[in-house]
Formats: sequence, structure tokens, C-alpha cells
Amino acid sequence: MNREIDILWVLVASALVFFMQAGFLTLEIGLTRSKNNINVALKNLVDFAITTLVYWAFGFAIMFGRSAAGLIGTSGFFLDLAVTPTDLLAFLLFQIMFCGTSVTIIAGAIAERMRFRGFAWIVLFVSGIIYPIYGHWVWNGNDIGVPSGWLGASGFVDFAGSTVVHSIGGWVSLAILMVIGPRAGRFAADGTPRRINGSNLALSALGVFILWFGWIGFNGGSTLVFNERVIQIVINTMLAGSAGLVTALVATDLTRGRPEVEAGMNG
Repeated sequence: MNREIDILWVLVASALVFFMQAGFLTLEIGLTRSKNNINVALKNLVDFAITTLVYWAFGFAIMFGRSAAGLIGTSGFFLDLAVTPTDLLAFLLFQIMFCGTSVTIIAGAIAERMRFRGFAWIVLFVSGIIYPIYGHWVWNGNDIGVPSGWLGASGFVDFAGSTVVHSIGGWVSLAILMVIGPRAGRFAADGTPRRINGSNLALSALGVFILWFGWIGFNGGSTLVFNERVIQIVINTMLAGSAGLVTALVATDLTRGRPEVEAGMNG
């Protein structure tokens, strides 16, 4: 019975993380200019579709397959859904959501800056190579409780993706932006920054609520089992999100004379 409950919890958590993708989409559309809304929406839709296909085909194998010297996986390519155990399929689904989240971070960072085709190639490269290889170093073997990646085996701990998911998305975004530069119109000729207002802050606020809700699955599901730790993790997640929002609002109120909604949402 416990195995069935654990599988069900992983499936529920996966659904919540998938719901987060709608939050990212809503948030980013609201924070970009109206003329670019369709481009942003298409990138978010396609990045998740490409990620799902690529990660199932070989990303999951590279990340969680039999480890070669703690560096890369060598088994599990193109998993046959008809013969793969149910608990492994649930784990695959959850990991697809994590990979998709990392790539979605990049989509938000390069919004209004890059053509669609160039972004599609980046998604393919990140979800199929960069993310799985680093994920192998940190998380390989965690599904069976025996860390096999060289970082994990050395004692490195990343419970819910602070480095594997968010840091990868952040560093790739930084590398891209160092090449392509800021959004057109972001700075005046003398270098003075200009404010670029989003098209719909109310829509962005809705996106934040969706993300906040989805993080219950993102963090709580990282246990991979339904036990007493789940409620502790979920409450901690709610406290952390609340603290970030309030801190950002107070900081902008003190430094800029008024609390800024965009800062609160990002906090």
C-alpha cells in the first residue's frame, strides 16, 4: 500500500509542477510588452514540448542511467513505457517537470530578446545535454538511495533543485544575455536605464499565485515518498515565499519611496 501511495503522491506532485508551467507562462506574458506576448507564449509552450521529448529519449538516461565514473549515465535510453516499472515511470514524469522548469527559467530571461529558432536550439542543448549531465553529477542514484554521481557521492546535497534546476537555468541565461545583450530600448544612448512596463501586471500576479501553488508539488514531491516530512517542507515553502515577497516590498519602499508590485512578485 505504501508503494501505491508514494507513486500517487509523485504523480500529484508532477501535476502541480506542470501547473507551474502555466504560472511561468502567465507571469512572463504579463511582464512583457503586448507586441511580444505571442512570441513569449509560443516559446513557453514549445520549450516544454521539446524538453519532454528530448528528456525521455536520452536526457533521463544521461542523468539517471548506470553511471560511468560518476560523470554520465549509460543506460535507459528511449524507455519502453510498456515494460518500464510504474514507479520508475512516475519518477521519469517528475524529472521531466524539473527539467522543463529549468528551461522555462531561460525562456523568461531571454523574453523579447531572441528569435524563436535560436531559442529552440538552446532548449534542445540544455534539456538534452547540459541539464542531464550536471544532474547526473548531483542526483544520480538518489532514486535508489545510493548517490553515484561524483558530486553526490562526495556529499553534495541539493534537495529540490536549487543548483540542478535553478542555478543551471540562471547560469545559462546569464551566458546568453552576455552575448545578445539587453532588450531594445532598455537603456538610453548615455547608458541610463529605462523602465519597461509590462502589459498586464494583474495577469502576472495571477501567475505568481499559480507558481506559489505549484511549488507545493515541486518541493514536497522531492521527497519521492509521502511521509511526515512532506507537510514540513510545504509549510517551509509557504513561509519562504511569504518572507521573500514581504522583504522585497519593504526593500523597495525604503529605497524607492513606494512598494513596487514587480519586486514583490519576484521576491
